[in-house]
Amino acid sequence: MNQKKPSIKRVKNTFARMILASAATISIVTTIGIVCVLGNEAYSFFALPEVSFVEFVTGLKWSPLLGNEKHFGIWPLICGTLLVTCVAALIAIPCGIVTAIFLAEYAPLKVRAVLKPVLEILAGIPTVVYGFFALTVITPSLQSIFSGIDVYNALSAGIAVGIMCIPIVTSMSEDSIQSVPNSLREGAYALGSTKLETSLKVVFPAALSGVMSACLLSIARAVGETMIVALAAGNLAQLTLNPGNQVQTMTAYMVQIFLGDTDAVGVEYKSSYAVAATLFIMTLLLTWIGHNVSKKYKEEYS
Repeated sequence: MNQKKPSIKRVKNTFARMILASAATISIVTTIGIVCVLGNEAYSFFALPEVSFVEFVTGLKWSPLLGNEKHFGIWPLICGTLLVTCVAALIAIPCGIVTAIFLAEYAPLKVRAVLKPVLEILAGIPTVVYGFFALTVITPSLQSIFSGIDVYNALSAGIAVGIMCIPIVTSMSEDSIQSVPNSLREGAYALGSTKLETSLKVVFPAALSGVMSACLLSIARAVGETMIVALAAGNLAQLTLNPGNQVQTMTAYMVQIFLGDTDAVGVEYKSSYAVAATLFIMTLLLTWIGHNVSKKYKEEYS
């Protein structure tokens, strides 16, 4: 009996390691496959005679569907994407952090038991619902308050994306705040600090690594959002800093191409892969920045 138990335990550990290794391998292989497909299709796009890589990188006009007057400057799509992302970040980050501090430091257990499921419901709502909400509720509300707001605009799309990202910021930030040792709080109270001073000057800086990671993850989520911007932001690629104007994001352009109205071997179809590769590089940079920021501000407690 004593010899069988270690043997069974070794089998279980080996099986668990195989499962974990298989999951990691699938993730790595999938990522490599995505990179290879995007790289190959983007290369075939830039190999076309009517396409210039220099124009793609530096051009300020994006109009691949206008007959003979086609332009492939990526910056209008990047501008639309960043404009929606900035609006979303201005909504999600402050609201998410304040909510996380309230839940972790101030909210009674009964209040937390109610607010946490509500936030989880927000995270589970399909993005197409957010898109219709932005188009039918947020945009008319903005038009009643401000003049010059287009029917499709970056502001309403950004607000909807920001609302969608609030649970991401709140959940990760709250976990980071709650992981701060109580000894830091008790030390601050012993020195005469108030609840607010302890939360903002002691606990929050100690949890800054996790909070920054949550913010950058929400920004990356906003950059890659598709259905909300496809429904509410519009499909006019233009360089503008006015969030009340219609814009087109990189994901919205890909949706427009993959609806099936373009030739599957044409330059328009291949251009979507170049846009996707650009979006992949932007997301990769955000991930890299998030890793370095998290590493820089990481606090270790014994």
